[in-house]
Amino acid sequence: MERQPARLSRRTLIKAGGLALCSPWLQAQATPTTRQQPPDAREHQSIHAPGALAMAVHVVRFEHQNSIQWGVIRKGRISLIPGHYASTGELIRQTRLDELARLQDGELRLDEVKLLSPVTRDQQFVCQGANYRQHMIESGMDPDAKHYNMIFTKATSCIVAADSELIKPRNVRFLDYEIELGLVLRRDISARTQVTDANLHEFVAGVVIVNDYSARDIQIPQMQFYKGKSYRTFGPVGPYLCLLEAADMKYLKDLRLRLTVNGQVRQDDSTANLVYGPAETLSELSGVQDFAAGDLIATGTPAGCALSIPSPAKQRIGALLPEALKWKAFMKAQEGRSQYLKAGDVVEASIRSSDGMIDLGTQRNLVVEQA
Repeated sequence: MERQPARLSRRTLIKAGGLALCSPWLQAQATPTTRQQPPDAREHQSIHAPGALAMAVHVVRFEHQNSIQWGVIRKGRISLIPGHYASTGELIRQTRLDELARLQDGELRLDEVKLLSPVTRDQQFVCQGANYRQHMIESGMDPDAKHYNMIFTKATSCIVAADSELIKPRNVRFLDYEIELGLVLRRDISARTQVTDANLHEFVAGVVIVNDYSARDIQIPQMQFYKGKSYRTFGPVGPYLCLLEAADMKYLKDLRLRLTVNGQVRQDDSTANLVYGPAETLSELSGVQDFAAGDLIATGTPAGCALSIPSPAKQRIGALLPEALKWKAFMKAQEGRSQYLKAGDVVEASIRSSDGMIDLGTQRNLVVEQA
């Protein structure tokens, strides 16, 4: 109502709503899922024959002597995977985990090749938002009251190698980081499907590190995710794609995510604190869209981002502000956040299991200004 802001002076409103994002959209929270008929996975048995023991295999995609190849990496050496696979989906469909596990030649050293993203740009890039408990609490939300899954996509043209430079666009002031665990799908999904922890291995082929870099001054005032998160270089993936056996699925609840900026820890959390896990998310999304083998789902980021979310009280006050004044207050509040990335910063991100069986490597991105 117009009469409400009239009771407060313009100066008082700006001060009180300084951090106000003040939009119900911004407080979106995440999902219960729908479960229907279980899938018939018999046609996929040749791709992945589960064994009794965990046998995670770390795979890299790389360029060597002007040729793009795939390999299994162990102790800094790469064993070439025979054949040509134009996409991540082709690799997953046409290889067997037990055969990859037996590759031991180690023909190449890691320093002899140029690593590329193990997820190719012809795959979908789907993301979950606000999906770690502490991140939600930090954002003024209640994880126990979360009632829908926040889902968005990034342009696949933002996908780059794990050690790529992060290009800060000239028009972006508030560049943020978001370490995330990425799920790489094993099979096509074209109908509503019930995915559970028991059959998750039939749908998830492996995991990767994703950094969902975000231009907050584009994302928040424009009230959309796609543009602010899809600039070129805003989606480094890798360095390793860890392919999982059925017995490895337990690790999806025991992976440590850690991100530093210039050596200072900014994010540090465990996938044990996901609000909605992979099985629930795949069950829900299978009723919405098709997926293909090799598609990527980023599962959300922990607390510790540069973005400052106001308290619920400040959001209520901010909601009284006229639109232009509201976003002016938001921009002013973010200016005081030294955590936002600037040229010369180095961001490092790693994901590992507590026993070291799963180690997705380390991403390293140097922030550079757009030329």
